Amino acid sequence: MKHWLVLTIGAVVLTGCQSTPTERQTTKTITQQPEPAKSTKEDTTSTSPELIETPVLLAKETAVEQLPPQQETDLWQRVRRQLQFEIPDNPRLIAQRNYYLKHPAYMDRVAKRAAPFMHLIVDEIERRGLPLELALLPIVESAFDPFAYSHGQAAGVWQFIPGTARQYGLDINWWYDGRRDVYAATHAALDYLTDLNSRFDNWLHALAAYNSGGGRVSSAIRKNKRAGKPTDFWSLDLPRETRAYVPKLLALADILKQQDHYQVSWLPIANESYLEMVETDSQIDLALAAEKSGLELDQLHHYNSGYNRWATDPEGPHRLWLPVEHAQQLKQWLSAAQSDDLVRWTRHQVKSGESLSVIAKNYHTSTQAIQQANSLRGHLIRAGDYLLIPTASQALDDYNLSAGQRLTTTQSQQRGTYKISHEIVRGDTFWDLSRKYNVNLRQLAKWNGMAPTDPLRPGKELVVWLKDDAQAARGITRSIHYRVRSGDSLARISQKFNVSIQDIEKWNQIRRSSYLQPGQRLKLLVDVTRLGSES
Repeated sequence: MKHWLVLTIGAVVLTGCQSTPTERQTTKTITQQPEPAKSTKEDTTSTSPELIETPVLLAKETAVEQLPPQQETDLWQRVRRQLQFEIPDNPRLIAQRNYYLKHPAYMDRVAKRAAPFMHLIVDEIERRGLPLELALLPIVESAFDPFAYSHGQAAGVWQFIPGTARQYGLDINWWYDGRRDVYAATHAALDYLTDLNSRFDNWLHALAAYNSGGGRVSSAIRKNKRAGKPTDFWSLDLPRETRAYVPKLLALADILKQQDHYQVSWLPIANESYLEMVETDSQIDLALAAEKSGLELDQLHHYNSGYNRWATDPEGPHRLWLPVEHAQQLKQWLSAAQSDDLVRWTRHQVKSGESLSVIAKNYHTSTQAIQQANSLRGHLIRAGDYLLIPTASQALDDYNLSAGQRLTTTQSQQRGTYKISHEIVRGDTFWDLSRKYNVNLRQLAKWNGMAPTDPLRPGKELVVWLKDDAQAARGITRSIHYRVRSGDSLARISQKFNVSIQDIEKWNQIRRSSYLQPGQRLKLLVDVTRLGSES
């Protein structure tokens, strides 16, 4: 009996000695995988027999699992394996996660937009040692649309407002808007997020501050401290948009991290550089760059969405991003080209009364570009002088993604039954115009590619969409100039043109007590359907 017992115990010990290395090896293999924790046990159980029977396969699989995330073939998997934020069981997060899970087509569209830019964003985040969750932030901010523009004047995939953009080194001018330059804006956004995290020492607070401002988050934290309440993100009294903003990012991270559990698969993005930077050293016509690189103009402009006009900014940056094979083609042409070959030049003789700004407007360029091309230090020009003007090589409406053409496209989209034009005059505001035409203020701004807080510049035309004949008849307005006659007064003119005295004062920056001189010209915004025969 004792012999039998000893043999039995020995067999058990031997069996344990055999199985222990295999189990340890299997466990190590599974923990290398970025799978949800609750599936680990199932995976271990199902793979153990195979691993015991085929040690060679085990060695190969272990080697695959030990590959760094940077060697994944799918960029999403590279990000997935490095996600680190804790995902709480919070109703706000669950609501956002449910939304994304119910709209897989949305994520497909986002993945397609992200594909050209995602690799350079992930590379930069890794280089700085920042959380990879930040690579998902442009999904929340802009759905990866480089031309996105919000009601708060935020632009680009990272949705910078003008003040913060300039603070972090992004130029915004007639030629170029760094907020829409994905490369430049990515560097600025990561600088900003790093500063916010240094300030709060908490990534959720930093993300909330990126959305609503550091001051607002600091104020919410102080308020909770005074009340003896917790100061974690979920406990703070923040704007409604911010309370949903952080949960959106965490929901996306959770879906990606546990995609097998949620049975979703985002459209793969190749884990390789899609775009390559080409330095041009001087201003270049985008149409010419597209031709010499073998790209369609719209494609090239989409990859280089920071450029507002038909060419790059004469003051820089002097770079273009192109798909790798097209970048090589453009580099080859540039190597033999002179700077004068990069734009078309027109010789213009200055006429009497012309100024640099008038000439620049006529040629759709800037005064700075003309000054630079002609080595002018000031604005003084004389009639009879000749100037070299950089001009577009194609018709301006061929540059579909320029600021002007994008505005034309936006204003042409049908939003109602009747479209009328309104020329902005000094003193106009979106609030006044929305009341005048009985339309929604935010919609009026959106119809014109603007934010409600954008300044209205006199002379610019706005489109207004109206629903019915009666509404349209009340709103066909035109800007006219009225020459004051002897005996005229503001009251008489206001009655004649069916406008208020206050409006005449506002449009012409005059006061009711001002004396009107015969021959004086007044600017009036009038409803042409209500003018009498006298006018």
